[in-house]
Amino acid sequence: MPSHLFADRPAQPPEPGSVDALISQTRRLRGEVDAVRRDTVVDDDDAQGRWQRALCDLAVHHLDDLREHLGQLKEGLPPAPDLVEQPQAAPEAGPEAQIRVGSAEWNLLTDEVSWSDELFQIFGRSPESGALPLDELGSTLFSEDQPLLTAWVTACLVDGRPIDGEFRIVRADGRVRTLHMRAEPVLDSDGCTASMWAVLRDVSELRRSQRAVRESRDSLQRQREIAQTERRLAVELQEAVLPPWRGSLRFPYGSAGTLDVAAHYLPSATSALIGGDWYDALELPDGCSMLTVGDLTGHGVTATSGMAMMLGALRGMAMAGIEPGPLMGWLNQLLETSVQPALGSAVCCRYDPARRVLSWAQAGHPAPLLFRHGSGRSLLPPEGVLLGATSGASYGQAEEHLEVGDLLVLHTDGLTPRSIEFSRADGTERLLALAPRFSVARSAQECVRIVIEEFGESEREDDACVLVARVGG
Repeated sequence: MPSHLFADRPAQPPEPGSVDALISQTRRLRGEVDAVRRDTVVDDDDAQGRWQRALCDLAVHHLDDLREHLGQLKEGLPPAPDLVEQPQAAPEAGPEAQIRVGSAEWNLLTDEVSWSDELFQIFGRSPESGALPLDELGSTLFSEDQPLLTAWVTACLVDGRPIDGEFRIVRADGRVRTLHMRAEPVLDSDGCTASMWAVLRDVSELRRSQRAVRESRDSLQRQREIAQTERRLAVELQEAVLPPWRGSLRFPYGSAGTLDVAAHYLPSATSALIGGDWYDALELPDGCSMLTVGDLTGHGVTATSGMAMMLGALRGMAMAGIEPGPLMGWLNQLLETSVQPALGSAVCCRYDPARRVLSWAQAGHPAPLLFRHGSGRSLLPPEGVLLGATSGASYGQAEEHLEVGDLLVLHTDGLTPRSIEFSRADGTERLLALAPRFSVARSAQECVRIVIEEFGESEREDDACVLVARVGG
């Protein structure tokens, strides 16, 4: 409440129409922000959502404060409260309806204290109990805030320094409120401090919203750091487990010809997390070769570690001479008994160069594509359900006789977008349509590049692997 000693400084309020326009704009903006806040769905584990909701809450409190201050500006200065005939304070409403700004003046010459009605409500005091003198004001504060207020008041009254700071009070009803105080000394004609006036604002809800924003931001930052660490670990684990060869790999079989192999891992176009996709090609002790691609559900370190376990087991069983069908059954049992349950799909091929026979099995996975003489087809898949889906599942095994110049393409189902595009052929048809380009390619590596050109820029929701093997004479 401004002192009467400041009467020689006439106020020049703005035009009422401009203030009304500002109030209308503030009210409209407040409604729009509140609508966004209501539409924000927040889960306990959604740090991003909590942060957005907290920012909306903070914006609403700021706009409420602005509208209240504009209303006071429109009404002009409030009349000075009458200390003799104070009206009975209305019963206090809930926290959301509390008065947020009050004023006070402490006269040092007469010891007279003047509080506005709003300030009584902020402090939770009835007018009958009287306003608090300066030397008793500190008794309502938190003990750790009392020395701070004492220093401020001393500096204001002795050195003429204005007060601009916050402290916490404990009301008679036990509620804790945070108040922001702006105060100035009022000097008499001799330049001595005659009184001190102040405006006190309840900023409890505002500070609570700011804390919520800060905590949500910190939580979001921690989750980002955890995600970055998890991604780095997943990438390092993936690089350590996937085959060390890059580019083409050739298996020479002497008079039986060669097998030219190339593969590539394509990361997701919409997710920063690493999935559980794998590819591998391995020369076996009996002179045959093993080709495989597969995928485990999930992303991150969990999926990558599961992929490492599956690929390690697959390599070991293939080196031990286990055929693809029984091998899939053992992989199913391994995944079923894993500590971290997951589902997986895979295809495993065993190529015998002496007979040029491909023996293969699949577990809920796209069948290999065979390209011959400029055209392609999908191999007829044997029986096989997803790995980890059924206990004791059995897996069939099929054989295919290959010819010199034949091309095999193995891929995981994340190669193509999952969204349905009626204007485009599905992934298998798009791969089969590449047959003319494959027929003129000079190596398996060049065929992989053709696949990447066709699918590499797609908005895939999952990681993908593609492996190409060409039978040489």
